[in-house]
Amino acid sequence: MIHDVFTVRPYFRANSSTVFQCSLFRVSERPEATQICDLSENSDKSSAESDSETEPEQASVYHKLLATLKTSPESESEDDDDDDDESESEEAGESGTEVDSEEYQENGEAEGGEEDENDMPDKEAAAGQTLGEEQADGADVSHDPRHGVIEEFTDVKHESEFSLENNFMEEESGDHDADERRSSTTQASSEDPFKQHMDKEMEEKEVEKMSTLSKSSSQIKWPRLGQLTFSSTLEKQKTLKPDKEVDMKQLHLHKPLEVTWPKVNKQLLSSLNKSYDSCFTPLQRELFCIMNTYRDLFYPESTALTNGEEIRLAYCLHALNHVLKANAQVLSNNAKRRDRKPGIDTDEYRDQGLTRPKVLMVVPFRECALRIVHNLISLLEVNSDKKIDVSNKKRFKGEFGSDPEEKPPNLKRPEDYEAVFAGNIDDHFRIGVAILQKSMRLYAPFYSSDIIIASPLGMRTVIGAEGEKKRDFDFLSSIEILIIDQADIYLMQNWEHVQHLMKHTNLLPLDSHGVDFSRVRMLNLNNWSKYYRQTLLFSALPDPQINSIFNKHCFNYMGQVAVRNIPQIGSISQVVVQLPHVFRRLEVESLTSVIDRRFQFFIDKVLPEYRDAIMSHTLIYVPSYFDYVRLRNYFKKEELNFVHICEYTKKGGICRARRFFLKGEKQFLLLTERFHFYKRYTIKGIKNLIFYELPTYPHFYSEICNMMKATDSGVDATWTCTVLYSKYDAQKLAAVVGIDRTAQMLQSKKNVHLFITGENE
Repeated sequence: MIHDVFTVRPYFRANSSTVFQCSLFRVSERPEATQICDLSENSDKSSAESDSETEPEQASVYHKLLATLKTSPESESEDDDDDDDESESEEAGESGTEVDSEEYQENGEAEGGEEDENDMPDKEAAAGQTLGEEQADGADVSHDPRHGVIEEFTDVKHESEFSLENNFMEEESGDHDADERRSSTTQASSEDPFKQHMDKEMEEKEVEKMSTLSKSSSQIKWPRLGQLTFSSTLEKQKTLKPDKEVDMKQLHLHKPLEVTWPKVNKQLLSSLNKSYDSCFTPLQRELFCIMNTYRDLFYPESTALTNGEEIRLAYCLHALNHVLKANAQVLSNNAKRRDRKPGIDTDEYRDQGLTRPKVLMVVPFRECALRIVHNLISLLEVNSDKKIDVSNKKRFKGEFGSDPEEKPPNLKRPEDYEAVFAGNIDDHFRIGVAILQKSMRLYAPFYSSDIIIASPLGMRTVIGAEGEKKRDFDFLSSIEILIIDQADIYLMQNWEHVQHLMKHTNLLPLDSHGVDFSRVRMLNLNNWSKYYRQTLLFSALPDPQINSIFNKHCFNYMGQVAVRNIPQIGSISQVVVQLPHVFRRLEVESLTSVIDRRFQFFIDKVLPEYRDAIMSHTLIYVPSYFDYVRLRNYFKKEELNFVHICEYTKKGGICRARRFFLKGEKQFLLLTERFHFYKRYTIKGIKNLIFYELPTYPHFYSEICNMMKATDSGVDATWTCTVLYSKYDAQKLAAVVGIDRTAQMLQSKKNVHLFITGENE
């Protein structure tokens, strides 16, 4: 399935998901069969949908079950039933980001820059989905995701192999005694961060305190991460210091990972042409030191070009370590329950959540998911002789891999662009991964998965919206680790999807989904899951919207750690053309009034200065699409001589707009930030530059300014650059001009004039 990555608003049909009926598991005095809900295993629709028509009855039954916590059947049986297969059609747009040639083309008849009336791409391409059953031999099912019809299957035959309830420790290991000793030693250790975090029994007083009181914070500087802010609502915790040297034993890793991690990370170190005495890089060591304490973490300096792969390996290690420990605990307790004597209290075996998924990884593109799965496989394989069994691997490679021949040749783009958009950049996907010690199942149904890897859009289409009959988010009820990687890219996609996901994480499920309530932790039954969830948030920049997610949706009782490094030198130092920069300050009373105030200031104060013919070739850079639409409509109303380019403008319109602007036939060019993010075209002919708002990415400022040197005429004494800003743009301003100048500019109410004379200020 393919679609348009430029979409600003969510797009999916109300009835675009498959319905699966789940039987309700009743806890009573006699054993009841548990029905496993097999989900469609295609990456675009790999989760089951609960029928919302029965939601009131499900909720009431759930609360009745809470009164039967002490009751559990003496023996358990599990029947694997086939799901009712439904055909499904989903919205699809244009896949990835179309990369076009830089050459001007003159095809088309309409005026340059014109897009469809509603500025939205065609999203009505739907493909019918047919469900089938996997062959008995377990052969992989692969297909080209670009094709309209794809086949899915329900692997009933192998379902029990990945069911935690039906497995025991000895079945997962050839040496039962050795593995059990290792597990018991690790699990019983009072110093194990996993045990300390998950076994913590909070009281209602503490929960109330976290809901009402503000957080206390402290700051400390670490060698590699820099300035850290530790915050917590509960009593002041011990200040965390980085480990100078890493002892693998002290990390309390699950046994196989102690062997595989040094080997896997060594490959990364060799690719970086760096040598370290430790098996961690300095960045990985400090990040993992924080991750391993189960604190929330916000690191706003992660970029695909520099340290993205380092960070990805570190959080894969932490997530896999958590899953293996949690599953080992369940498998060990399965054996103990099987051998227990009748009448023994089973409260000690509370080791599960209300649903099985423990880790949710949110990534922007399929390529990121591909690399994560490869990391997980590498970390599970102790050596080349002992390969783990990975089901559906061929199919996964076909759907998430990329064709090198699809990339057009001779395209010149910045290095950071090439790093971000490498591989398969489709952003509509979701896939479940089930993990046991020596086997991994890709395309596992969500309710049988340990890890879910998905894009925000992939999650949004299965979560649905309020009022839809077919939607499901119960599988998010017991997420223990939430990893949001490359969060800045979601600002260029649709940030509302991320907010929607956060609102539906760690909610009480509407159905039991076959859970054994005697094994569910009290924290989950008390609906306190969000206070135990660890959130790891990685971004390339500290945007206010990303900060809001970290501050308003993260409630970890262990506290939070945020990296707060202030840029000393801004991206303005990378401007290589001689150019005067005028920063014009907006006086605003509140954050809500900034948008209207900026528009009024622009049309009253700024635009009149550029209406003369002498101020031709004026590029207006607009970060927000909604501001762009507002300006475009105003320019049309005033009948100004302009063209416009946004992320929805077709190729022919882009070429015409660029040609008209270069030749001076059009005085103004409106350009959106998302177009620049996804295309990175060089706009020639710029003589006057207006930043309607400071760019989201600091380096975009210097990139746009440096486009002026692309004009054949060379340096022009009449070049100008005007920037609009307010006191609420402090973070963006500091990233552009540096912290010292920012402080002066925010204190002064006058316009600031800067002049760049070359590569240095």
